[in-house]
Amino acid sequence: MNKLLWALQVLLALAFFAHGWLMVFPPASLIDQINATIGPRFRVFIGVAEVIAAIGLTMPGITGIATWNTPLAAAGLMIVMVSATYFHIARGEMSSAVTTAILLALATFVAYMRWKVLPLRPKRAPAIL
Repeated sequence: MNKLLWALQVLLALAFFAHGWLMVFPPASLIDQINATIGPRFRVFIGVAEVIAAIGLTMPGITGIATWNTPLAAAGLMIVMVSATYFHIARGEMSSAVTTAILLALATFVAYMRWKVLPLRPKRAPAIL
């Protein structure tokens, strides 16, 4: 189960890092379209939040530092994905709504499993004699 969770965490981190990076630094051909839909400040906010969440899904487990951040990062992504799913449904973009709903389900699974069932353990500092 731990390997499955790690695989999901890495896949979610890659997806959200890529999307967050695209929101923070969109190509010139997309910037007007994105800004017309959600506005530049909100676009950057979402992008930064997704990049930070991607880091929060992986780095605490890799470093063993602040491992409680992993389920919080996944829970934060849940909020983003509920909002994104609603946004796409309201615009009639059903394929995008399905994608965001799947990401919501995966983030929910990771958040619950890393919070209650199989939390990451912090690494212990070496004992000094």
